[in-house]
Amino acid sequence: MSENKYEALKIKNQLCFPLYACARKVVQRYTPFLDKLDLTYTQYIVMMVLWENKSVTVKELGRILFLDSGTLTPLLKKLEAKGFLVRKRSEADERNLIVTISREGEALREKALDIPAKMSQCVALEPEEALKLHEILYKMLGEME
Repeated sequence: MSENKYEALKIKNQLCFPLYACARKVVQRYTPFLDKLDLTYTQYIVMMVLWENKSVTVKELGRILFLDSGTLTPLLKKLEAKGFLVRKRSEADERNLIVTISREGEALREKALDIPAKMSQCVALEPEEALKLHEILYKMLGEME
């Protein structure tokens, strides 16, 4: 039997592995910046959505972040306990849980302002390369919907 039939199973030939490894490394690079804000990376991306939208349903938040409610619920409870957001049932439809940023959550935005610039220094890509990678990754995500 030829070893060539196993080529596709070599880790060096997998697209998923460098994506996974890079994602882990990028999140590790965020950690010292986010520790100062008392946030995990996942809490940070929730806050970014709230800084932009002020108020969203849990369903919409999950759609934007590609996270399910089982992942979001404990995250949101922790962020609410820290005072960064408020969770409330929709008056129009009690099945919908609405998440709204608090004043403390808004104030946190100022403290996070320099994180993207600091992170861009951690990634060895030219601006054009970063833009192209961004486009490719969102194309992949769109295809997986």
